[in-house]
Amino acid sequence: MFDPTLPANDSPLVSAEMRGQLTGLKDLIEAVQSVTSVQVDGVDTLNPGDAANVSLSVIGSVLHFSFGIPRGNDGASATPVTSYLVDATNTLDPGTAAAAQVSFDGNNVRFIFDIPRSFDGQPGGDGQPGGDGQPGEVTNADLSSAIDGTSANTNAVDTLDTAPSDPPTFADYEALRAAFNALVLAARR
Repeated sequence: MFDPTLPANDSPLVSAEMRGQLTGLKDLIEAVQSVTSVQVDGVDTLNPGDAANVSLSVIGSVLHFSFGIPRGNDGASATPVTSYLVDATNTLDPGTAAAAQVSFDGNNVRFIFDIPRSFDGQPGGDGQPGGDGQPGEVTNADLSSAIDGTSANTNAVDTLDTAPSDPPTFADYEALRAAFNALVLAARR
């Protein structure tokens, strides 16, 4: 059973005001035959530094609460992003998945790219048979055939023409990440 005389009156744990509130709560609880439900009637936001408070009442068999809760202090203003920096571009072994790391140092968005190199090609010949080892003539048809499909697979990737917000938002970073991923995926063969 709750005893409002504990702790002692000189205890720093319970102030006289709190002791009065607890005693009042005890009296309310004892006056009610049975509480069948509890209802929160309101929660008010108080200014920073104000003391939190709660009031309660019993109406019939319903225990009603109203809370006052102070909001936190305003946070510091966000620092705008001033630049984007590429800290490193690492070459990975063929067949390794490309990756990108992004971090923010307070002013700069920093990138590290990991990009796999291509597989080694087959050694070329010495030129035309019976020749002096110099390259032969290449026809437009041979050149077009060799070029077909080499870079066209990136043509479907949209350019990132929209400037970021000032300061950039998370959505701006996501758009940049998505554009980079689309380019990496399109460049794979």
